[in-house]
Amino acid sequence: MRIFAVAMMSFALGTGLSRAEASEVMTQLAFYAGWPSVFTALPVVKDVLEQRLG
Repeated sequence: MRIFAVAMMSFALGTGLSRAEASEVMTQLAFYAGWPSVFTALPVVKDVLEQRLG
């Protein structure tokens, strides 16, 4: 699942997703998918953002 999440985040960043927009997506997901799901995904999102945006 991590590989899929990394691929989707990389694709989104490649199409112009900003750090602020990624944060907004995670906030929205928290309410729809649940906070535990978002807390699980946050390290992946953080890693991809650091690699792609520095």
